[in-house]
Amino acid sequence: MEVHPSQLISGCILTKDVMGKTNSPIIPKHTVLDPIHINVLHEFLIASVEVGPKLSNGQPFVPDKKENPPPRQDTYTKKTAIPKDLPFHEYYLEAVKTYEQWFEHWQGGSSIDMKEIRTFMVPLIEQAVHSTRDVFLLHHYSTETNYLAHHSVATGLISAYLTAKLGYSRGEWLQAGLAGLLSDCGMARIDTRILHKTNALDEAEYEEIKKHAAYSYRLVENIPSLSSQAKLGILQHHERLDGSGYPLGLRQNKIHQFAQIIAVSDMYHAMTSERVYRKKQSPYKVLEEIIKEQFGRYDHTVIQLFVKEMTNFSTGTKVRLTTSQRGEIIFIDPAHPTRPMVQLEENGEIIALSQQSHVHIDEVVES
Repeated sequence: MEVHPSQLISGCILTKDVMGKTNSPIIPKHTVLDPIHINVLHEFLIASVEVGPKLSNGQPFVPDKKENPPPRQDTYTKKTAIPKDLPFHEYYLEAVKTYEQWFEHWQGGSSIDMKEIRTFMVPLIEQAVHSTRDVFLLHHYSTETNYLAHHSVATGLISAYLTAKLGYSRGEWLQAGLAGLLSDCGMARIDTRILHKTNALDEAEYEEIKKHAAYSYRLVENIPSLSSQAKLGILQHHERLDGSGYPLGLRQNKIHQFAQIIAVSDMYHAMTSERVYRKKQSPYKVLEEIIKEQFGRYDHTVIQLFVKEMTNFSTGTKVRLTTSQRGEIIFIDPAHPTRPMVQLEENGEIIALSQQSHVHIDEVVES
């Protein structure tokens, strides 16, 4: 029987897939509905569903008279640019909330509204390109529960920053930033049970996750205001120079530099952020790991630029170490930029981080 979501109760059994404009159903047939499913149907504004005449406990299902659906808790309105005098980190947090709303609509089958995204995101990208240190501290705001939104926005901002520093034009670094932002939009087509899983993915689930790059490309391929460079960046951001990446296993010069920029930005933010299954790491420890990974997998030019921008220290820079000790940089070895000599604040002791492999700079606290 066909009923409105407001008539459903726990235990109803779907007899037909509930579809959006996606390759997979929002909720598949044979699902026994619970309050979470019913809420999803309301959130996605589903007009009607097909359910069986009996509940999962064998009792007959007699729908109540149709009611008006409950009001949405967070009514969506199109987003416009935030006032320019809003501090960078506040604009960023607003962008994360907005991305979450966009993502929910993509999950429901809505297409990407590029005009709205540009209106909202371009001013923030422009701020990011001129914010230097702030861009590399975005991992501080990321949390376990809304990691995907933080990751997408931060990846876009870091990608734009690096693209600008590589000498690309304004139009190009804006496109790279938008590509970084949308590189994971295809996650909207992945089963939510996989997206929200709190333990390790099995092989089949990981293979499903790997499809997101292709899904992301499909969502953006017909957007005329997104450049071909940006679209390639989205499709290829998990490709690696040695051919070990996905979805196509491309090598070397067949991978666009935008994809390499997004790849490095993606990896940095992922490794420095709090995740459900992993604690965040020191940005400078992550940098060292990226340096080790660069040969054969990532674009050397992008990696070198990233390291240069992140380790643009000067003598006298105040830092906090992973031991929680504070100190001041007194000497920088160009061969080991992430491991300068630091004089500790508490006792004046000088330590050479190049000889202390277990200690890293955790944060720059004053420049």
